Amino acid sequence: MHEYRTHDCGALRAADAGITARLSGWVNVKRDHGGLLFIDLRDHYGITQCVFPAGSPVFAAAEALRVESVITVTGRVVKRDADTVNPRLPTGEIELVAETVEVQSTADVLPIQVAGEAQFPEELRLRYRFLDLRREKLHRNIMLRANVIAWLRREMTARGFTEFTTPILTASSPEGARDFLVPSRVHPGQFYALPQAPQQFKQLLMVAGFDRYFQIAPCFRDEASRADRAPGEFYQLDFEMSFVTQDDVFATIEPVLGGLFREFGGGRSVTQWPFPRIAYDEALLKYGSDKPDLRNPLLITDVTEAFRDSGFGLFAKIVAGGGVVRAIPAPGTGGNPRSFFDKLNEWARSEGAGGLGYIIFAPDGAKGPIAKNLEPERAEAIREATGASVGDAVFFAAGKALDAAKFAGTVRTKLGADLGLIDGAKFEFCWIVDFPMYERDEETGQIVFSHNPFSMPQGGLEALNGQDPLTIKAFQYDIVCNGVELSSGAIRNHRPDIMLRAFEIAGYGAEEVEARFGGMLNAFRYGAPPHGGSAPGVDRMVMLLADEPNLREVIAFPLNQQGQDLLMGAPAPVPAARLKELSLAISLPPAPKKG
Repeated sequence: MHEYRTHDCGALRAADAGITARLSGWVNVKRDHGGLLFIDLRDHYGITQCVFPAGSPVFAAAEALRVESVITVTGRVVKRDADTVNPRLPTGEIELVAETVEVQSTADVLPIQVAGEAQFPEELRLRYRFLDLRREKLHRNIMLRANVIAWLRREMTARGFTEFTTPILTASSPEGARDFLVPSRVHPGQFYALPQAPQQFKQLLMVAGFDRYFQIAPCFRDEASRADRAPGEFYQLDFEMSFVTQDDVFATIEPVLGGLFREFGGGRSVTQWPFPRIAYDEALLKYGSDKPDLRNPLLITDVTEAFRDSGFGLFAKIVAGGGVVRAIPAPGTGGNPRSFFDKLNEWARSEGAGGLGYIIFAPDGAKGPIAKNLEPERAEAIREATGASVGDAVFFAAGKALDAAKFAGTVRTKLGADLGLIDGAKFEFCWIVDFPMYERDEETGQIVFSHNPFSMPQGGLEALNGQDPLTIKAFQYDIVCNGVELSSGAIRNHRPDIMLRAFEIAGYGAEEVEARFGGMLNAFRYGAPPHGGSAPGVDRMVMLLADEPNLREVIAFPLNQQGQDLLMGAPAPVPAARLKELSLAISLPPAPKKG
């Protein structure tokens, strides 16, 4: 018999009754029923109930065990009585009557409990992450992540992609966030950067003629934490393809993403591919966001003209100043008490808005503070434009176009959730396409890139030379699921002449572009294929599949919100001798003043 186990703790069934088995695992739960002591023994695979009868030579040893101690139990497998079968466990028809027990490792008093559903502060969970990972839900999430990655690797390989690894120590790249820098010992005063993404390397692989690349790529960005963004480190399904159009990229990756969510989505419905495509401008207008949650049926409508020169002075003034008014319907809320609207008004103020105006469409006409000062025919035009019915209410967001769109999107999301309109049994995918190539920086007034600077402008060099830059669209796209952006992607700019002109418009001289991106530009001068790709975030996909609100619930060893590893104690000071070896000196910011 094996020294530690003949079976794992999830393997034994009724057909095994009568055999002698040996199991090893952790003491999950102890229950003392007087003449019998029960221990639920847990390992990676499951739980088996072990029985220690009173008077047994091993009873005293079992009684002394603390939960989470590691033991090996040998005994006879017996069927449980019908009234003691546990249908919630695969092993619930049997139990192991212990004959010997060996303690492999004793556990101290636990700082957090492993068994049960008790909640603990996140700081404590991260400090004792090895215990937290033993808990059933988190253990299941991490296994889901591992299975998702394995599935993606098989699927991409089957579609003709080759997995390559790209450098971790590299040069700084303008990906929109701060780099993590690594000082060079042999080149004093110079630094490597950890890659924010393998962007340039995967494009260089296409130039090198490898045609279809992918990797489960680690990416590093020194940016603040959010629920859907881990600080420091994240992983993505990075892929690139040669000789492809935007349509080719979509047709290739849609069955992968759709198939993944069908495989691991637990029976929830998944958008049938080809996925809907929504232009960026349309997304802002209808959904108030470039990552819309299509499970929400509410649509935003532009009602600017209904308020132009109207009797409602506040909105009329905004429109006269070049602003817009957006309307968000709220079906069936017209009969709600005044407190419903007051609470939404207070919520809007907490979001930084002045309030949240509304109209109620009652059987005898439009009601509410706005309707009192708005001509009836204008109110009726709003009702028709929004598709509202008697008994509905319509809320408004007004201001500069982008500000009004974003706030309308926030209101849409709030109403969709509060009114129970979001179907949690769906995964709704869409592409956001036709992003603007450039935008104007409100602070400096300069033309800047609005998305990925390495993207091909629609219309190529002719558009760059002949169009107002703010009207140029790019072959850039985002894949969105349930309101979560999974990835940005693009058809790449593979022509040096187009790239230099594109950067020139954004204020970069040729010398600066050569200095910062000379490696890739030089490669393009020796023959580069048209190419494109994307990089759906693994962490975010697993978060959606696990129905978790926070990425830290699907990452084995995450940093906390402040970017600290509480388990390993990082970041941490290093000895002065090490700094000297790296030619570094520390200049700390002044301590904050007290009081």
